[in-house]
Amino acid sequence: MAKQFLDVVSAERARELLAGIVSAPVEAETVPLSAAFGRVLATDVFAGVDVPGFDRANLDGFAVRAADTYGATESAPVVFSVTGESLAPGELPQHEVATGQATTIATGSVLPRGADAIIKIEDTEEGAGSRAILVQRALTPGSGVSFAGSDMARGEMVLRRGSRLTARETGVLAAIGADQVDVHRRPRVALFSTGGEIVAPGAVIEPGEVYDSNLRILADTLREIGCEPVELGIVGDDPSALEQAIKEALDADAVLFSGGTSKGQGDYGVATLRTIDGVEVLCHGVAVKPGKPLCLAVCDGKPIAVLPGFPTSCIFTFHEFVAPVLRRLGGQPRASAPTVEARLPTRVNSERGRTEFALISLLASDEGLIAYPIGKGSGSVTTFSQADGFITIDRQVEYLESGDTVAVTRLGHDLEPPDLVVMGSQCTGLDYLLACLRDEGLSSRVISLGSQGGFLAAARGECDIAGVHLCDADGSYNTPFVESGVSLVRGYLRQQGIVSRTTDVDPKVDRMVNRNRGSGTRVVIEELLGDARPPGYPFEVRSHNAVAAAVAQGRADWGVAIRNVAAPSGLSFQPLCHECFDFAIPDVRRQRPAVRRFVELLARADVREGLVARGFSLAEEG
Repeated sequence: MAKQFLDVVSAERARELLAGIVSAPVEAETVPLSAAFGRVLATDVFAGVDVPGFDRANLDGFAVRAADTYGATESAPVVFSVTGESLAPGELPQHEVATGQATTIATGSVLPRGADAIIKIEDTEEGAGSRAILVQRALTPGSGVSFAGSDMARGEMVLRRGSRLTARETGVLAAIGADQVDVHRRPRVALFSTGGEIVAPGAVIEPGEVYDSNLRILADTLREIGCEPVELGIVGDDPSALEQAIKEALDADAVLFSGGTSKGQGDYGVATLRTIDGVEVLCHGVAVKPGKPLCLAVCDGKPIAVLPGFPTSCIFTFHEFVAPVLRRLGGQPRASAPTVEARLPTRVNSERGRTEFALISLLASDEGLIAYPIGKGSGSVTTFSQADGFITIDRQVEYLESGDTVAVTRLGHDLEPPDLVVMGSQCTGLDYLLACLRDEGLSSRVISLGSQGGFLAAARGECDIAGVHLCDADGSYNTPFVESGVSLVRGYLRQQGIVSRTTDVDPKVDRMVNRNRGSGTRVVIEELLGDARPPGYPFEVRSHNAVAAAVAQGRADWGVAIRNVAAPSGLSFQPLCHECFDFAIPDVRRQRPAVRRFVELLARADVREGLVARGFSLAEEG
């Protein structure tokens, strides 16, 4: 019988348990300034010199006494005699500036004694004779001058311990003459993946196996937060191999591995932990979604986390629970994630009793930010990479209503919004057009909602462009579905049909792969099937490529997709219909630069030729 989760704790309790493990950061080490970028300061840094170390001229001109310029105007200039000294950077003045005198000086030069201001050359004129100038404006003391220590004064704290050293901080260190710096050693975090179905990237993959993405994502995320990953590879579902891997991993400062923490057959990770001397399992199961199987443990003060095997759950639980502890281990202060308010365009259901984190994509509208849920399940590799942030749904809340304002925790401080937001139907022709747009430096984000969802999003002004291909009862495409405030731009023609491994297929009997509800292709399928519901009908995918992959791999016998995906997968194609793939554009967004450029691309001869080369036909205008 599979072992159940016996010690499920709340998200808050899980954080408390982990926080209690790390009482102090790892030790410090001294590194050259040239190797300090990205490191974390272990001690406060004080300036040992004044910066600048002398009174310095900020512009080219003449060093003068400000009091001598009082009353100077263009109509009543003040005459100064020019000394014979001309100061350049790096030269020490040899003469004091006396009352009524001016010394020629270049930017960055040492201010001579007696002077307390710099008059710009353009505010002067030559006087009678070669050694006189006329000053045409009055100055205040300090004009055009940086006094010694005005940037940083000797003995002043300039950087605090715990600071992550970027180019700004290393520049400060260089300015005070520091050629080496005390930083925390990077915490060494051992990590590996578990599972009999896991295969390393580059290896030959067999049916039922998956490539290991968790190890790569975790290792590079560890580098992002200032840790040194110690990669131990993949460990199969074998208790003795797991025990050996865990004991080897305990040489590091912390241990992470993914998989083996659920309650199914072959999940030996937590059970193996419990058999190792010195290891204390703090909890196995956290009341969150995604990520309930998370296990937290400790051994000799070293944190151990067994993360769920599914990628989204794995990465999310790492960021939410493990990363803060590793930052503390590396001497960094607690990171505060930025939050923004946004509006939900759809209802979001939740499971009472578990804190739920819903990943979302942030989109701009005339009424403010919109938070689009983008969950594809905990097994999705792309979900986390495509998310801008997440919303937290309290464990006592069963749903959030469409239109509710929610607080979105950003996943990064420097995420840039896309130039073009595209919703609606998926098509390889659209992929080609967006690639052309990218070649011109314009980014895009695609949210697949199906044609019906695309029309609705365009009507609400939530996207820039919606790809659509809906057929009315009279056989006309798209035009009947255009609402007020939305215009339709003609795109191209494509052919839909049955893709299969052989032509001997009975669509109403053989196993199918369906398309998502709300898509235009689903309408074609329903017309084909009528009341029939063949095997596989509930199995829905969100793209034509996914249909072709399911059929090619034998998970289904047939599906409906565009002709363009059949040949690359070695599939036969039986035509069903030609259809217009067009673009619905909200009028309020029509003049946005990226939208205008997209429309221009559609009309460009070379782009249209590219569509034809990819198996599409050109749509007639009108």
